Amino acid sequence: MVEKSRMGTVPPGTRVEQLLYAKKLYDSAFHPDTGDKMNVIGRMSFQVPGGMIITGFMLQFYRTIPAVIFWQWVNQSFNALVNYTNRNAASPTSVRQMAVSYITATTAAVATAVGMNMLTKRAPPLVGRWVPFAAVAAANCVNIPMMRQQELIQGICVKDRNHSEIGHSRRAAAIGITQVVISRITMAAPGMILLPVVMERLEKLRCMKRIRVLHAPLQVLLSGCFLIFMVPVACGLFPQTCELPVSYLEPELQDTIKAKCGEPVPYVYFNKGL
Repeated sequence: MVEKSRMGTVPPGTRVEQLLYAKKLYDSAFHPDTGDKMNVIGRMSFQVPGGMIITGFMLQFYRTIPAVIFWQWVNQSFNALVNYTNRNAASPTSVRQMAVSYITATTAAVATAVGMNMLTKRAPPLVGRWVPFAAVAAANCVNIPMMRQQELIQGICVKDRNHSEIGHSRRAAAIGITQVVISRITMAAPGMILLPVVMERLEKLRCMKRIRVLHAPLQVLLSGCFLIFMVPVACGLFPQTCELPVSYLEPELQDTIKAKCGEPVPYVYFNKGL
């Protein structure tokens, strides 16, 4: 239905509500650059069910080193798939780059978590509960730029308002990737900062001490409650299609745009990814 509407041949009798619903499904499942159907686990719409399970268990099993290593590895494996699925597909990523990104981010997350666990052994228990968030934030700062390093090296595809490609910009890539990193950390922050405070108080209650087996499921459920609100908020911080003044671009690209277009182009547009 979406593809037919773009060609101007909407099926007779189609209501606007039907078309908008079809577009919502289409946008959640198909990549904006390639039009290919994305894998289910890597879609941003899977962030709530996937993220709540991983976040809940990271926050629950933070005391022992083997548990920390295992859940940080699981989280980075999930993040690597999400980052690859929601990348700017106009800039190809090699298998080697993905492998280096994955290993580097996992190492950064595990090293941060294990190192801070050791440093906070004598600190109040609440401080230890915040270690997973520090590890997640550190890994996001490594994983996303590493996964999309080709954009930083060769530039990201920028277009005019008519969706015609007019060049590649490294500055636009840096801005887009920075926005994605901020969005991902924002997405995780409330749940991973506030939930430990909540659990710290709940676990002191007499009834909670008797049902320790339910602590992990409760953390998973509460993580999901935070993510239901934070996924759309974080994704909405910056539009997926960025608008950037031409004056922000590299001088040589500005000259190329002036020569190619022949008329002033105030803004360029690019897909920053999610």
